[in-house]
Amino acid sequence: MLLSAAAAHAQNPPRIAIIDTQRAIMETEDGLRAQATLKKLFDKSQRDLDKKQEDLQKERDDIDKQKDVLSKAALAKRIDKWQREMAQLQTVFVESNKELQKKQGELTQPIFQKAMGLIRRIATQEGYDIVVDKQAVPYVRSDLELTDRLIQLYNQGAAGEPEKAPKGGAAPTKAPAAVPTLTPPAAPVAPKAP
Repeated sequence: MLLSAAAAHAQNPPRIAIIDTQRAIMETEDGLRAQATLKKLFDKSQRDLDKKQEDLQKERDDIDKQKDVLSKAALAKRIDKWQREMAQLQTVFVESNKELQKKQGELTQPIFQKAMGLIRRIATQEGYDIVVDKQAVPYVRSDLELTDRLIQLYNQGAAGEPEKAPKGGAAPTKAPAAVPTLTPPAAPVAPKAP
């Protein structure tokens, strides 16, 4: 009995398809709009961080120029203030990155959910037993990849059923990360105390 089951499996190997989920999500029309929104937010945050860093660098240069003129107490007070502002800038940087990641999730999660429904629909209609994310495999024959087809179906408005865990296996529940990361503020060397 086991031999006949193994022979049947050998005659009908599982049908496998590959999808680059991240590319599919980001190249749909909705994904491109989400990227544009994220880029605007990213650019604004980066400009704000760069401006604050530039201001701190000017302040540091000013402290260095005045270190021989200021009293030790005044110099120590300005250095302490500068160090607090630099620490605050680092905190703003971390918070800005978290906010960008949160916004990315809000924008891409609905796209991801719809894409997962479409993947399930394609697999069911065309008899695929397994659909694997392209990032999980080192090599893929191009004829097994369905990414462009998924993007096309998505953009045509094909309704994918909402994502839910299938009976026979677990479905991914999180959109892949593709958020740009802000450039951290360079930590200029703190002015030297007297």
